[in-house]
Amino acid sequence: MVSVQWDARRQGDTAAPAESAQDARLADLRPGMRGQVTDIDESVEPSTARRLFDLGFAPGAEVTVLRKAPLGDPVVFHVADYEVALRKEQAAGIHVRRTA
Repeated sequence: MVSVQWDARRQGDTAAPAESAQDARLADLRPGMRGQVTDIDESVEPSTARRLFDLGFAPGAEVTVLRKAPLGDPVVFHVADYEVALRKEQAAGIHVRRTA
């Protein structure tokens, strides 16, 4: 499923997400906030984007910000029933629609 979504996105078969007041980057969310992944930015290195997909950051996935390190980087997220720590730079490449 992920590879089908990945191939479709790279071929331009999916429409760009509509911008709204609820759209943000995952790095912009604070602990306790939730969002639904809408896309991974085209500027993200393809191998990194693929790894993010493999970790569960695929369109439609629900993500919750759990906590940040004392200096704010990395950040721990709950996605696909487990916790993942990402650096702000990586989280900034993930577009989400805020759900709470």
